[in-house]
Amino acid sequence: MAAALALSEGVRGTTSPNPPVGAVIVDVGGEVVGRGATQPPGGPHAEVMALREAGERARGGTAYVTLEPCGHQGRTPPCAQTLRDAGVAAVRYAVTDPNPPAAGGAEVLRAAGVDVAGGLLADEVAGGPLRAWLHSVRTGRPHVTWKYAATLDGRVAAADRTSRWISGPESRAEVHRIRAAADAVVAGTGTVLVDDAWLTVRGADGDLADRQPLRVVVGAREIPGTARVLDDAAPTLQLHTHDPREVLAALAERGVVDVLLEGGPTLAGAFAGAGMIDRIVGYVAPALLGAGPTALGPAGVSTITEAHRWRVEGVTMSGDDVRITAVPAAGEGGP
Repeated sequence: MAAALALSEGVRGTTSPNPPVGAVIVDVGGEVVGRGATQPPGGPHAEVMALREAGERARGGTAYVTLEPCGHQGRTPPCAQTLRDAGVAAVRYAVTDPNPPAAGGAEVLRAAGVDVAGGLLADEVAGGPLRAWLHSVRTGRPHVTWKYAATLDGRVAAADRTSRWISGPESRAEVHRIRAAADAVVAGTGTVLVDDAWLTVRGADGDLADRQPLRVVVGAREIPGTARVLDDAAPTLQLHTHDPREVLAALAERGVVDVLLEGGPTLAGAFAGAGMIDRIVGYVAPALLGAGPTALGPAGVSTITEAHRWRVEGVTMSGDDVRITAVPAAGEGGP
């Protein structure tokens, strides 16, 4: 299952609105004979890719899949039926499919005499590559990660609004990896106008990655036609609204599942105030500015009892910076 998890992570950002699933086939002798991951929309699911590689050696073997095999006919045949027809003797999956139209694959397999069990590495899968997709199925809106970089005193720019670079090279490289796994990168018109933000994914050599997420510019102000965000390096969507719910509804209509929020304090405050941030990835750099904008603008908090509370998932070093990841505490967050 760990190998299937790695395969799932490897295709994150390429499969929406479908989930990024990984699958591994082990033959009767315990040897891995097939590996697969979900292909872009319209392409084969992970189980089919793994079975193609395994061939006849799948018969009598065990399939390890990060998500319960689907039990419905969509653009591709039901994966539960495909596994059954391939003659696998056992299926182990991590997370039960919460999507009603697709659920029920486990029962289809059990009815065919296949040994089925779920829950293997469920927390790692649900908190990893399937996090955004599971959230979108359960809530009906994209999952939002807010990324920011700030100094030890919470500033995201100096008094003159310069901000390059607060975080170190390791953190900036990591942000590009986070962007690469997202379906859309969202910023406000202020960020575009002040920084001429490009919002693209680039490699260590500075070259553009082959796959780019949708760039989304939010706000009523117009941006000049010469702005880098309007070039042909990646698709761009302009949304003339400040309402986070309207933004996410528009993105959901386009099949967006995983959103990376990279706007400034005003946009971040609006999303936080609306309960529309599902995860925070913050990079805290060992620097002090003493003045300048803070990471978060007004978020509907006027007294300490109204503070938005978060649960820290992890604290790690990123070069000289500290990376903090957090999710809403129990009872926090919005639909």
